[in-house]
Amino acid sequence: MFVVVPRESKEARNALIPEAVKKLTSLEGVEVLIQSGLSRHWSDDEFKDAGAGVETDAAALLGKADAVFRIRPSSPDEIKLIKKGALHVSLLDPFNNRRLVEAYAKAGINVVSLEMIPRTTLAQKMDVLSSQASLAGYVAVIKAADRLEKIFPMMMTPAGTLTPARVFVIGAGVAGLQAIATAKRLGARVEAFDTRPVVEEQVQSLGAKFVKVDLGETGQTRDGYAKALSDEQLALQRQAMARAVAAADVTITTAKLFGRRAPLIITAEMLKEMKNGSVIVDLAAGSGGNVEGVKADEEVFINGVCIIGIDNLPGEVSVHASQMLAANMANLFTHLWDADKGILRIGGESDFATDDEIAAGCVIVRDGSIVHPGIKAHYQGA
Repeated sequence: MFVVVPRESKEARNALIPEAVKKLTSLEGVEVLIQSGLSRHWSDDEFKDAGAGVETDAAALLGKADAVFRIRPSSPDEIKLIKKGALHVSLLDPFNNRRLVEAYAKAGINVVSLEMIPRTTLAQKMDVLSSQASLAGYVAVIKAADRLEKIFPMMMTPAGTLTPARVFVIGAGVAGLQAIATAKRLGARVEAFDTRPVVEEQVQSLGAKFVKVDLGETGQTRDGYAKALSDEQLALQRQAMARAVAAADVTITTAKLFGRRAPLIITAEMLKEMKNGSVIVDLAAGSGGNVEGVKADEEVFINGVCIIGIDNLPGEVSVHASQMLAANMANLFTHLWDADKGILRIGGESDFATDDEIAAGCVIVRDGSIVHPGIKAHYQGA
């Protein structure tokens, strides 16, 4: 069983690091092959010392693969190099990548989408979205602090007292909570809002003020994601947000809807009311953005407000991001691995992919067919 990791362009993170290689190669029958120059943080020799083989040619590497680990999905040309029956594990965005998913199915490649791993206690150690979101929340605050021409903490000086920066965080999921905690550690005065009243206690436990807005009935999905708001609720939310955003030195938006365009929260009219020199970091820039005028992977200025739209914030701290991703990947592979038979319990006659909660949640393509109920229904309704 060859687990291969090809080099990826425009991606500083790695799907495996030497520590994770050791874990995988400790499984009887599992070998790891990486493409030479895979990482800028770990050398080929470090991977070799951990037990990995090193292949220079990407095509040869993919041709040997029984399992492919990577961050981004393979391209159609790369899919042609992977043999039928192999397992492909990556971030996939299956709701918006139908043609690619169908290409995997046509090629007979079994596919796991890391975004679809259930948010359950058992799956926590495999939950890529949560591990990367936590880093994104941290980096968002650091980026904002770097751009804001004020200090975050209150400071008593002979020249007078400097008041603390005001930070407003919209969305108190994993990324939002980490942003709150980081801003508080830096000494800022922090407020936060979320459509789910259930998170108020978590926000307050981190020392932030929870901004209450009566939106009527809201809530969260069984996986812990915020439910989409109606147009009327979004209007009420924006009205309340306008006051908090206008008072803030830094605003961090984290609102994403899985498989759908991010909701617009901060409008052009709200930007006009913000203080000159204030900063916004939009964590949803890659999926349309929460801020009107944001551009993915760019920094723009609108009415004197700096809007940062870095799509891959975890990539800014790629050493720790890779460490977490690799652990998630190794734990997922171990869960799917049948140690007694020395095979992956995904394809063929095994019922594991449908009976196991984690596998059933993240396996998108199996034995040439799109098998995930939610993805199938989405494509049929498109």
